[in-house]
Amino acid sequence: MTPTLHIALRFLFHRKRAFVLSLCGVVFGVAIFICTQAQTQGFTKRFIDSTLGSNGAIMLRQQFRPRYDNLLVAPKNSKVEAARRRYFEGITNASEIMRISRRFSNVVACAPVLRGTLTARADFENATIDLFGIDPALHLRTTDIGSQIIAGKFEDFRMNPSSVIVGSRLAEALGVGAGDPVQLLSPSGEYWRFNVAAVARSGVGSVDSTRVYSHSKIAQRLLRKPYPATMILYKLRDPETAPELAHHFEQLFQHEARSWQEREESSLQLLLTLRLSTAITVSLIILLAGFGIFNVLTMTVLSKVKEIAILRSIGYSRRDISAIFLWQGALIAALGSLIGCLIGGLAVSGVSHIPLRVRGLLYADYFPVASDWHHYLWATLLAVIAVAIASWVPARRAGQLPPVATLRGSSA
Repeated sequence: MTPTLHIALRFLFHRKRAFVLSLCGVVFGVAIFICTQAQTQGFTKRFIDSTLGSNGAIMLRQQFRPRYDNLLVAPKNSKVEAARRRYFEGITNASEIMRISRRFSNVVACAPVLRGTLTARADFENATIDLFGIDPALHLRTTDIGSQIIAGKFEDFRMNPSSVIVGSRLAEALGVGAGDPVQLLSPSGEYWRFNVAAVARSGVGSVDSTRVYSHSKIAQRLLRKPYPATMILYKLRDPETAPELAHHFEQLFQHEARSWQEREESSLQLLLTLRLSTAITVSLIILLAGFGIFNVLTMTVLSKVKEIAILRSIGYSRRDISAIFLWQGALIAALGSLIGCLIGGLAVSGVSHIPLRVRGLLYADYFPVASDWHHYLWATLLAVIAVAIASWVPARRAGQLPPVATLRGSSA
């Protein structure tokens, strides 16, 4: 142990109450930062996982042709380019597109979907629904529909073409469950009768409140569509690369392709804003802890003027004196960050078991949390920066005290 560190410990523990209060400020600031960031990231992760599990990482939709066929140079701006396109509803060559798509190493699976808007009726209840005509085997590999079933069995749906899977909130609105009948109104005005094979909960409110799954061939007859699919969903090994691959698919297949980041941009921006706002608010706690440490070290300097003068007179340099008080700040930052990280980890674990009923944008029965080592790193860095700034001024002031004048003043 260096002499300056030894003296720093003596000075620090001489004012135990002030030391404990300063340490508590850092501990609680670090712990609350970790806990709140785990919560906000947990909500974001739950939303992303639910979205990917229901709608895929990429959604390939209608075919387009550029309106600038006769121009020598196409516009480079993507918005201008999209505005100059001529779109054609439906995908007529879905099988060929999927065959080529599977050659890409990032593509895990893909599935065609025939989508349409209909009216559902059960007993005396009616609702507007979003019909998804799917291939059960392909859709099971591409999405999380198998794990989303909360009532009934997916196998019953797969084996019975006249059955459907209903979203959980839609099932509540219609008052139906697994095994109950439901009727869908075709565009011709004819009601088709189906059996509810299962109820699914994706965790996304807009999906659970409107979506009904049926077999693709049945959906094509019901919707009276000449094409087998209106879109293709993709599951990727790395969903973060979806925008680049979607752009490549647009150029390759001449079909509109949207990544999950583009589809959910507004919701992701809202969640990011909430996360940053929470981080800034909690950072103020650490900043206030820094002001407390500043006051403690300043009072220590004032109370240890004679000791500082003696140290200077026996050969300690200004840098050594400053190091004594910087060591005190470093000890508070290190010990406070360590204890704060431990308490923050325990708090994250505890919060994840707190009951929470959310039935809006997301579905959750408990606080969703996502523990990430980055939370601990950022909390520690903020604590170190705040304490370093708070320690610098008192340490500099202590190093500039003139030893001779101080000793004369203290002896007098």
